[in-house]
Amino acid sequence: MSKVPASLRSILSMNIKHRRKILDISQEKLAKTAEISAQTVNDIEGCRIWVSDKTMAKLAQALQVEAYQLLLPALEGGNRRETGVPAPSSVEILLTLQQEIKNEIDLQFYRVLKSEVFP
Repeated sequence: MSKVPASLRSILSMNIKHRRKILDISQEKLAKTAEISAQTVNDIEGCRIWVSDKTMAKLAQALQVEAYQLLLPALEGGNRRETGVPAPSSVEILLTLQQEIKNEIDLQFYRVLKSEVFP
């Protein structure tokens, strides 16, 4: 049985929501602590936007985790470490990264074809 990995936006969203729940803080409180807008937090959690490295660092600091931990997928069954971030297997990380790279290559290939074939 093949399992399709979640997108990084979904993983980031889930991890931020989960971490906020552990810390018992609202989107507004997170936004204030991270020095970003509440709308930005809402858009990130809603998978509508991606974050810059600077915003990722601010969010991680406000959520009291390392930035990379916000991008780690959850284990099957939702097992998590005490920090509230997923404890991934290497296979899950590799599958997620492989799918994201494939998606990005497909998107860039489509953009090149569209611009050259249909100017």
